[in-house]
Amino acid sequence: MKRLFLPLSALLLFLGTNCVSVQVKDNMLSTETVNKTPKNVILLIGDGMGLSQVSSALFFQEKASNFERFPTIGLIKTSSGNDVITDSAAGATAFASGVKTYNGAIGVNIDTIPVPTILEEVSRKGLSTGLVATSSIVHATPASFFAHVKYRRQYDDIAAFMPTSDVDFFAGGGQKFFNDRKDGRNLYAELEGNGFQVYTDKLPTKFSDKKEAILLAEDGMPKKIDGRADFLPDATQLAIENLTRNKDGFFLMVEGSQIDWGGHANEADYLIGELLDFDKTIGVALDFAKINEETLVIVTADHETGGYTLASKDGDYNQIAPSFSTGGHSATMIPVFAKGPGAEHFNGIYENTEIYTKIKQLLLGQQ
Repeated sequence: MKRLFLPLSALLLFLGTNCVSVQVKDNMLSTETVNKTPKNVILLIGDGMGLSQVSSALFFQEKASNFERFPTIGLIKTSSGNDVITDSAAGATAFASGVKTYNGAIGVNIDTIPVPTILEEVSRKGLSTGLVATSSIVHATPASFFAHVKYRRQYDDIAAFMPTSDVDFFAGGGQKFFNDRKDGRNLYAELEGNGFQVYTDKLPTKFSDKKEAILLAEDGMPKKIDGRADFLPDATQLAIENLTRNKDGFFLMVEGSQIDWGGHANEADYLIGELLDFDKTIGVALDFAKINEETLVIVTADHETGGYTLASKDGDYNQIAPSFSTGGHSATMIPVFAKGPGAEHFNGIYENTEIYTKIKQLLLGQQ
């Protein structure tokens, strides 16, 4: 019997791109079906994280970066509805609701009309939901997934959405917006009245049988370089353990919030410490997805901050001297990393609103 040898291009044409992906692994050609859809989605957002920030994970730690574990990489365009350069509020609303809106908007469109979020939509279909951040939980990125206000600094108004929101698990800072309010409301009591177990001193060692609200700082969490320990990876692990109790699936958003803050401050050590902490957290998500093959992991950012670059130190091409060109955001395209069922949809170059559209299509079967 004769064997038929086809060139790779012909084999790809024969197999078709809608039913399989073809990858070379360890010099061996393998095929893998790609028409599966995930039951769980973990979206990790490195606030302010451009490609140079990602590259820091390769040069400033001895072990391999978890970014290298992704087979699918794309790029997103990040301009907001009213500016070439976005802020975190408009960027997160694009991810959460699929609309281009004005800088500062939280869960509203450019006409200030509330728009549904992916978290709210999947919750109505029976999935569990979670948010984890190293900022306060009412900061722009996490807020855009559960609140609807005209301006990102309406922190008290944003916090008031949480007790009756569709969130089942959240962890971050922001105590003062829940228990030290000008209007006198005690949102801790309101959270407990709506089925939450509230923690304000440390992460629990195991989850309860209730929804969980974890607020461990007055505002943002401490910096990693100031001794924050492993809050972000540990809270992400706890969130996954909590949310996987729902056999119908879950949506979890995790933000490495302070990568952005290090960029704004033009402090390389601050930025790199937060980036490596985020890299470790990605490992938590990927390790879970390796066991639970119904999980899609997506990593991206809302924008780049600081005009951060990895230049040579005094012309020495064996040494890196991180530098900055701005104290604000930049307009550079942002990488998207994906692994798991549906990952192939995140290839290419597209608008940031497509993150929402692709997740919604995969989890809910809707455009």
